[in-house]
Amino acid sequence: MSRDEEIERVEAILNQIVASGVAEEALLDQMEKFERGIPYTRLARPCTIGDGIHVIEPREFPELKEAFSEATVNGRVTKFVPASGAASRMFKSLIGYMHGCEGNRDDIADDVRTFGEKFIGSITQFAFYRQLKDVLAENGQRLDALLEAGDHATILKYILTDAGLNYANLPKGLILFHNAEEGARSAFVEHLEEAVNYAMDNNRVARVHFTVPPEFHEAIENHVKQACSRYEQAGIRFDITYSTQKTSSRTLAVDMENNPIRANDELLVFRPAGHGALLENLNDLRGDIIFIKNIDNVVPDHLKPETYTYKQLLGGYLVMLQKKIFAALNRLDDKQVNAEELASVSHFLQKELGGRLPEDYDDYTDSAKREYLFGRLHRPLRVCGMVKNLGEPGGGPFWLTEGEECPLQIVESAQVELDNEDQKKIFDASTHFNPVDLICGVRDHKGQPYNLTRYVDLNLGLISCKSKNGRELKALELPGLWNGSMAYWNTVFVEVPLSTFNPVKTVNDLLREEHQKTL
Repeated sequence: MSRDEEIERVEAILNQIVASGVAEEALLDQMEKFERGIPYTRLARPCTIGDGIHVIEPREFPELKEAFSEATVNGRVTKFVPASGAASRMFKSLIGYMHGCEGNRDDIADDVRTFGEKFIGSITQFAFYRQLKDVLAENGQRLDALLEAGDHATILKYILTDAGLNYANLPKGLILFHNAEEGARSAFVEHLEEAVNYAMDNNRVARVHFTVPPEFHEAIENHVKQACSRYEQAGIRFDITYSTQKTSSRTLAVDMENNPIRANDELLVFRPAGHGALLENLNDLRGDIIFIKNIDNVVPDHLKPETYTYKQLLGGYLVMLQKKIFAALNRLDDKQVNAEELASVSHFLQKELGGRLPEDYDDYTDSAKREYLFGRLHRPLRVCGMVKNLGEPGGGPFWLTEGEECPLQIVESAQVELDNEDQKKIFDASTHFNPVDLICGVRDHKGQPYNLTRYVDLNLGLISCKSKNGRELKALELPGLWNGSMAYWNTVFVEVPLSTFNPVKTVNDLLREEHQKTL
């Protein structure tokens, strides 16, 4: 390569970095993380009922519901739904089955065959059944004839590819999940239905924010607008906003020696940085009380009442905690706060928020105690619903080791040194699981929004090994949205029923009893 060509290549890379919006210091930090690795999170013990996990008693229901209702009617509540995920994983096994059916069926792996045959055998039970029949008819095909002939490949082609519904290439939120009286509902529409039932204010306005893939933004917006028209006829309005993951949040891909990878030996390769990148979207929303729930965790109408009840209870629990925190902050704002009041606040921090005091806290002057307590309480607050652990993959609630000032954390398996027998034993002993059922209070006692980027543990994240075009690479994810990105929030865990957690990870999950309408 000539000197001029090398200069041109360097200039192209520099222009690419500028255009990406990724800050130079962020790139340097990413390279350092690849070199030194991500430290493991050290677990002390799993959170259990009475030791980190609160159970809401029926006698508390009326007061909590009333507190939440007051916040809702005053327009404080917004639903935040991460919805940028593609449905490709949901249909992964079906894609394999389709390709197998196109060739020699004897070569299909047993698990893939079982999955595919279960899907085909239950096809009338899916909410998109009628949509499939219609698209087949438009192309001169009859579903019953294809089923009788055992032509599974053609059926799947019209479900998965752009010959028909193109489901394998759509965002998961656009897939029709459930049947309802007015017709089939997508996951997007199910979230609108939820918002109407627990996030609508006194003016009958429900606020919802979706994070979406940029290439489907217009299609999603049109889909949601069409769904909203039915509610508008009933006098219900939506304040719906959208955002996409910022390109400035992307991270470099490196080879196995930690050298930045270049596409075609030219430009750098940037990758999406995982759900932790959505912290900026959440911060930009400048909301007040924000519910966070994944796009695929929805149920048909007959199972919604319990979900609504626990959304109200979790929201009310957050509002009641906020009132106590705000009262304490207002007292601490007064520099004349006395020793008895300081003791009361420190007790509240430890008892109700699981906070820890520094080992030498008793040696602090009253002024130093006031300053410390103010800093520990003046933070975003999250109340996290937790379900009983039935072996689902993912994270759960744990106490971290001594020395951590925010010891209550949601920890994923990838953050734990599972080769360490003691740490693995603690992780495996977890009694509860994180369903991503968060209610966040992101304004302070003066009504000002917190800058959420100040409360991230930048040392956390995830490095994973992947391949692209047959080439091995390392990918870096930012601290997870409900893990490292919220590490320095005040955190409370509350048990919620299993009925409130019904994710759809594969298309056949829609065949579970929870997702089938009871007639």
